[in-house]
Amino acid sequence: MKGIIVLAALVVALLLQTTVAGLSLEAGSYVNFVLIAVVYIALSMGALTGLLAGAAGGLAQDAIAGSIVGIGGLSKTLVGFMVGVLGAQFIVSQPIPRFVMFVGATFLHELCFQGLHSLVEGQAFQFGYRSVLTQAALNAVIGILAFQIVEGAPGMMQRREARRSIFGRRRF
Repeated sequence: MKGIIVLAALVVALLLQTTVAGLSLEAGSYVNFVLIAVVYIALSMGALTGLLAGAAGGLAQDAIAGSIVGIGGLSKTLVGFMVGVLGAQFIVSQPIPRFVMFVGATFLHELCFQGLHSLVEGQAFQFGYRSVLTQAALNAVIGILAFQIVEGAPGMMQRREARRSIFGRRRF
């Protein structure tokens, strides 16, 4: 069951990434939905699941994007494992620690991705702090919203059912 949930989350993230690929801001940053899914999976299911989700999601994103296959996969694998390990060591059940994890994961991913890309391409290492900071903030906000929606959905459904029973037809 856990594997199906992970695959579904990665497929949804890949679909969102491909449909919203043109969504850019003034700084030229993009929201990385696959990275958000990998960090979410790593925080909620552990380091090994985060590692596998990072490898699968990164390789799929590389294949779809048409770039060098493996750079994004290795970057997301490292991020998934590190976030899973840190999530097991620290309490990250509140929005602020989750925000810090999403921001740190985005910076780690971009450092690994840009470093590997410059190594493979033989180019100088370029790291745009403004665009990465914007991407990190967007990823963190969307990731926290995802956690709030998933964690709040069962309670919302129960409140909805309770409201229905109160205002429903009364049979005497």
